[in-house]
Amino acid sequence: MSETSLPHHRFDDCLWIRCANRGSFINSPTLKSLAESYLNDGGTCVVVDLEVCPGVDSTFMGTLAALARKMLAAGGRAMVASPTQRARAAMENLGLDMLMEIDPPHPFWENDVQARREQLVEVDAEAGETETAPLNEVDRSRHVLEAHQTLRSMNEKNDETFGYVCETLEEGLKRKEQENK
Repeated sequence: MSETSLPHHRFDDCLWIRCANRGSFINSPTLKSLAESYLNDGGTCVVVDLEVCPGVDSTFMGTLAALARKMLAAGGRAMVASPTQRARAAMENLGLDMLMEIDPPHPFWENDVQARREQLVEVDAEAGETETAPLNEVDRSRHVLEAHQTLRSMNEKNDETFGYVCETLEEGLKRKEQENK
């Protein structure tokens, strides 16, 4: 399984995406692509399963936050299943728990979680198996910037935390765009 792989399955009640590696800037474009395709097809609930995910970086969390906002705006919801304590603490520290349900106490999947996990199909963006092609360097930089801008916009604490990061990412993106002209 590659770093970009995100096994998933569309069930009648949700899109279930399992992050079996670290949730990072590497696989967050795949998460975004899968969720946006599902939302565009009329889907209303995305569950991101973090049971075996060893950690999440800020780009992955920013992608989750943007996903949750889109789902809420469309009348849907985003949820996180089985995060580690560390991942849960990181998401709550940035305010993601205000946008999505993180490990709800009695989720609709509690009686069939293993059966759901057994139906997941591996998807690898680098192999071209998603709705979008793998990101080039400029697009990846743009994705990372957008994720951090989402986090920054969520609250005053995040604005302070990610302000300099966003400025640095913007400068890097402009430089990469100039180099590729």
